[in-house]
Amino acid sequence: MAEQAETLRRAPLSRERVLHAAVALADGTGIESLSMRNLAQDLGVVPMALYKHVANKDELLDGMIDVVVGEIDPPVPDADWKHAVRQRILSARRVLQRHPWAPLAIESRNMATPAILAYLDAMIGTFRAGGFSVDLAHHVMHAMGSRILGFSQELFDAARQAGRSGATTPDPPAAMPPEVAARFPHVAEIAMAASHDDASVLGQGCDDQFEFEFALDLLLDGIERLQQQGWTSARRPR
Repeated sequence: MAEQAETLRRAPLSRERVLHAAVALADGTGIESLSMRNLAQDLGVVPMALYKHVANKDELLDGMIDVVVGEIDPPVPDADWKHAVRQRILSARRVLQRHPWAPLAIESRNMATPAILAYLDAMIGTFRAGGFSVDLAHHVMHAMGSRILGFSQELFDAARQAGRSGATTPDPPAAMPPEVAARFPHVAEIAMAASHDDASVLGQGCDDQFEFEFALDLLLDGIERLQQQGWTSARRPR
């Protein structure tokens, strides 16, 4: 075992190796222990060697998130939309349970990483392929919130909510660059189609009260249906 660890330490450094080592460090000792110095020590290199592969800690965190998201199972082929969405979300939840630091790291980023965008784009694409309109897919994504990524904290953090009370003013979202829109067409489609309240804490294009009531009604309708069916947790789908 010691010989294997030493062989790994002597392996050529690469961006992939740096990111996977950072994920392992965060998994083992918590995200608060992550530093370029600690990571370099784990890899058996000097800290400056890391900067050939990641420009800074922000880039390191983005790359770590993409490594984690890359572990989520791909879409189930030829499945109906509900089964496909449920299976991917449950897979995402299992992945985040393996990496308990990841939800907070995801929420801490100012912009979604490429892997997050690709995941969301695929999920929206599943809804659209299932016959959802752009409008319905847009509001379903709001109603799902962070559950779409496998965790149930609010997708929009307290720092942005503070802007509503005047403590801070959230920056308006930047227009999606054409090359990004081309790469993630379903995300761009919803971003372009949304019609919103500029002061919304959910970002331009999202009316807070409407999204809240939409999610509430959606959940209540579902609860009513389950109640009428005599649903119990013992009978829930596995």
